[in-house]
Amino acid sequence: MTQVHSTAVVDPKAQLDASVSVGPFTVIGPHVKIGAGTTVGAHCVIEGHTTIGADNRIFQFSSLGAVPQDKKYAGEATELVIGDRNTVREFCTFNLGTAQDVGVTRIGNDNWIMAYVHIAHDCQLGNQITMANAATLAGHVEVGDWATVGGLVGVLQRMRIGAHAMVGFASHVGKDIPPYMVVDGNPLAVRGVNLVGLRRRDFSAERIAAIREMHKLLYRQGKTLDESRAAILALAGQTPGAAADVALMDAFLGSSVGGIAR
Repeated sequence: MTQVHSTAVVDPKAQLDASVSVGPFTVIGPHVKIGAGTTVGAHCVIEGHTTIGADNRIFQFSSLGAVPQDKKYAGEATELVIGDRNTVREFCTFNLGTAQDVGVTRIGNDNWIMAYVHIAHDCQLGNQITMANAATLAGHVEVGDWATVGGLVGVLQRMRIGAHAMVGFASHVGKDIPPYMVVDGNPLAVRGVNLVGLRRRDFSAERIAAIREMHKLLYRQGKTLDESRAAILALAGQTPGAAADVALMDAFLGSSVGGIAR
């Protein structure tokens, strides 16, 4: 049987796996689905069309699936989808998507999300992301795999944080952050390559050398963005082991609309 505390209020239409645990005074709405092994702490509210995968740990006082903080929202049946094995600490707020975008706020797998984090409507988060206390994502933000977002960081709407990037404490993110970079400050500035993170993930010396060269081409040689992209693409032939990293960087730069942090 599902382990639901006697003081919790779970709508009979909610779909909870038999192994789900629900703490005291938590409220779960009729359109919620929760997968095997997930635990929900005390005093949480999970509502809206929210789907939560397996083996997540949701701590007390979180609000998941509430309507977007968007004045255009008119009650559309939008969604929040959370993957597997995520840790969601206290007082987090994740909102539904909106009809003006894909209609889904999506959080992937194996993410470590600390207290007071806000993930607004239509955000798209990948896997293995770390978000420190009180980091805030406005609507339509994208965060790539293995990115780290420091405490008290504010990210403006429609910004993108590339895979393996790191955003330092209390930064103001108003431009796209290319993959692999370390940034911080207000105004935002690129400080270098996320070497510590890459080494922890067992990137080879060849790959790291290519990523460092990409940083130089973007930030140290006075090139335009188009010139930098052309030079970065040439690295794939020079360092075949880093071809996937070059492709990732080129795709990110080529799809930037508001410009990158320089």
